[in-house]
Amino acid sequence: MTAVRVYDLPTRVFHWSFAGLFVGAYAIANLVEDESARFTWHMLAGLLLGVAVLLRLVWGAIGTRHARWSDLRLDPRQLAGYLKGVVAGGGRRWAGHNPASSWAALAMLVLGLGLGGTGLAMASGTGPEWVEDVHELAANAFLIVALLHVAGLAVHALRHRDGLPLSMLSGRKRDLPAGEASVPARPVAALLLLAVLVLAGGSLAKGYQPATRTLDLFGTRLVLGEASGTGEAGNAHTGRGEAGEHGGYEADDD
Repeated sequence: MTAVRVYDLPTRVFHWSFAGLFVGAYAIANLVEDESARFTWHMLAGLLLGVAVLLRLVWGAIGTRHARWSDLRLDPRQLAGYLKGVVAGGGRRWAGHNPASSWAALAMLVLGLGLGGTGLAMASGTGPEWVEDVHELAANAFLIVALLHVAGLAVHALRHRDGLPLSMLSGRKRDLPAGEASVPARPVAALLLLAVLVLAGGSLAKGYQPATRTLDLFGTRLVLGEASGTGEAGNAHTGRGEAGEHGGYEADDD
C-alpha cells in the first residue's frame, strides 16, 4: 500500500528540535556540576526549548491538517480503545496522532512551557523557593512521559509492523484507510522555523556574558550561576543554596 504523508516538514523539524533540546538540557542538569561554567548551557537550552514550544503553538493553529490542535484525539474512550487494540491486535489506524501520542504530545508541550516558565522564575529571582521543586518535578515528569511514548511506539511497531516509529522521520504512514490524502510538505515554513530557532539560539549565545554569567533578556538581567568576578553578579548563590540543584540563579531588573 502506498505511504501517505501525514506530517509536514515543520512538524518534524519541531519534533526533533524539541526532543534534542530537552535531552541536552536534562543531561547537562544531571551530569554537570552546578558551579561549572558549562552548566549555563542548561539554561540556554531551556530558553530555546521555550521558543520552540511557542513556534509549535503557532503552527498548531495554522499548519496542515495533522499538525493542528484539532487533530489531537483526547477522548479517553478513544485512548482506551487504542490501547486495547495495541494489546489484542487490530484496531483503528489513525492517520495523524493516535490517542496515545495525542496525550503524550499535549503533556510534553504543557511540561515544556512549565519548564521554561519556572526556569525563568528561578533565573530572574522572581519566584518563591518552591519553584525549583516544581521545575525538577516537571523535568522528571517530562522524561517519564517521553520514555512511555518511546515504549509505546516500540510495542506498536512490534505488534503491527507498520513502520509507525519512522513516520516522524519520513512524515509518511502506510496501511491507512482508503481515500486518505497526503498533506503538503511546507518546506518554506520548515526553513523559517529552523531559521527562527537558529537566530534565537545565536542571539542568546551572543547576549550571554561568560565573565559574569549573565544574560540580558527583554530588559531583565538573568544571572545564570556563580560569576568569576566580583561585584553584583559575583554575589550569585552557588552550590545548593537558594536555587538548589539547578545552580545559583539571581537576577536584577534593569
